[in-house]
Amino acid sequence: MSATPACPPLWVVTGPTASGKTALALEFAARRGLEILSMDSMAVYRRMDVGTAKPDAADRARVRHHLIDLVEPSDTFDTARWCEAADAALQDVQRRGGSALFVGGTPLYLMAFFKGMLQGPAADPALRAALEAREDREPGCLFAELQRADPEAASRIHRRDRRRLVRALEVLALTGRTISSQQHHFAQAGWRRACRIVAVLRDREELQGRVKARTGWMLDHGLLEETEAIERSGGFSATSGSAIGYAECRDFLRGRYKDRTELRNRIRRNTHQLIRRQTTWLRRLPEIVWLPPDAGDGALLAALAASVETPRSPHR
Repeated sequence: MSATPACPPLWVVTGPTASGKTALALEFAARRGLEILSMDSMAVYRRMDVGTAKPDAADRARVRHHLIDLVEPSDTFDTARWCEAADAALQDVQRRGGSALFVGGTPLYLMAFFKGMLQGPAADPALRAALEAREDREPGCLFAELQRADPEAASRIHRRDRRRLVRALEVLALTGRTISSQQHHFAQAGWRRACRIVAVLRDREELQGRVKARTGWMLDHGLLEETEAIERSGGFSATSGSAIGYAECRDFLRGRYKDRTELRNRIRRNTHQLIRRQTTWLRRLPEIVWLPPDAGDGALLAALAASVETPRSPHR
């Protein structure tokens, strides 16, 4: 009996926020009839459109997109749920004879889907409630504690991402070990799913200019009004409410900033911090091929075809 042929490696286009990966990937997908599977942790939320730079109606008509607008901003949505949704979307594309292109800048989604999820301890509701109460009394205390106990994890988690901060401290309390030490499988050779990964690279000065322009565009095109409308109709969950842009707008609406100039500067500063965390994650992966944003369609195809294929892990 002949051996079953191996599935071809999946293609991934990633990179930090404002790098230009989305535009490059959209053109590539349109030319080749690919369907895009979004790897953006905030694009899963409906009505969070301006601040997540979602593809507009014209882009979605041009290229079929998946994993966008899955839940309301008030809903709880985590990495495990995204992996389940991504697996279902991928199977749907393949069942119809199509091909998928994963596109997005959330490294944890990339690692969890292609390397596998961390199997940590079960949630402890009482412990979580206690941690949440501490953060309510003293905003910022959980991030400060994580910085002391697990600086590696703190470098990957935004100080406003309460859900992930609580989970990291919960794992530490229940196991006596840091969550970063238990994510060792991310650093091991071998991937659960074979893939080829290209990341878009742009120099720091260019990124700074693009972040400045991007922030101004979002505020000019209704980010504050979008945030206010969500607050009035259902509100944000801990995760969606920590999204950069929305978190600062929520603070502004509560009177925590003196004016719109401070709001704009806070968004820009926190976006730059996010870019540094994203880049740190991605630079740890030797399999990635880095590509300039103006490389064009042909260069992206060549990079995906020539990039080192991630080896399959023997542990499924």
